[in-house]
Amino acid sequence: MSGTELEEPGQLKRAVIDASAGAVAGAISRMVTSPLDVIKIRFQVQLEPTASWALTKKDSSLRPKYNGLFRTTKDIFREEGLKGFWRGNVPALLMVVPYTSIQFAVLHKVKSFAAGSSKSENHAQLSPYLSYISGALAGCAATVGSYPFDLLRTVLASQGEPKVYPNMRSAFMSIVKTRGIKGLYAGLSPTLIEIIPYAGLQFGTYDTFKRWSMVYNKRYISSSPSSMNPNDSLSSFQLFLCGLAAGTVSKLVCHPLDVVKKRFQVEGLQRHPKYGARVELNAYKNMLDALRQILRSEGWHGLYKGIVPSTIKAAPAGAVTFVAYELASDWLETNLT
Repeated sequence: MSGTELEEPGQLKRAVIDASAGAVAGAISRMVTSPLDVIKIRFQVQLEPTASWALTKKDSSLRPKYNGLFRTTKDIFREEGLKGFWRGNVPALLMVVPYTSIQFAVLHKVKSFAAGSSKSENHAQLSPYLSYISGALAGCAATVGSYPFDLLRTVLASQGEPKVYPNMRSAFMSIVKTRGIKGLYAGLSPTLIEIIPYAGLQFGTYDTFKRWSMVYNKRYISSSPSSMNPNDSLSSFQLFLCGLAAGTVSKLVCHPLDVVKKRFQVEGLQRHPKYGARVELNAYKNMLDALRQILRSEGWHGLYKGIVPSTIKAAPAGAVTFVAYELASDWLETNLT
């Protein structure tokens, strides 16, 4: 066995490290950003227009329940209390553990194949194109593996008080009864179409910003006589900034497909009248039809419902996820290898 092979951790151990670090990172990120996610979902699933120019006098009966980030935050807190901001958090955590575990494990596997090495430092030398492709493949694998939990999360988070579904089991049984087992995968097509550019952009831009930061460190910090960091490794704050930028860019580009996904996820399910009209069963023939209908009835603004909390959430979510993953991965690698 060559020296290079001996230096690298076993493939199984490496997979365990990536999956475990990914699960920890995903769970922390989900807990921190849940309030913004709940607000975003409330905006996305309501059919009533939210843009001020769309609310004409003749549409007075179509006034939305939620309109404006601060007003919505106040309404949820007043009607549901603090726990309302973590509604649907159980399926969210059940989703995020397999999702992030699969995502980071597949990502590392694809990068290792492309770089010819399982060492993370060698992955930094990959071209941006391979980083984008690796991220997209990882995102698709993770989405398919955890999708039913994502759908249950949306259903529970979209309801306020009084509840239509008291718990995850109730929502699950209602979905299966109304739409069958395939109903647990409603909206999977736009999700996969969304996740390819989203995950690709997220991981690709993250690696790009990391590469730029390493070049910056090498040029301006490592060469400084007072530098305490003689190599090009990145600080936690730099990793945070890279994750912040990656999360923001990817979310801005892919948000319309996320709105379409949410509409398919709640299609045909019960909705309390105080929260507005529900999405009727088979309301949309396919993804393109959904885009056309939203544009026609809600305008371009309809495709960007929830964009403010989504963007605010994407930045810290991306930052927390990547920093937590890097730190957890380093800790596990040190203690398990």
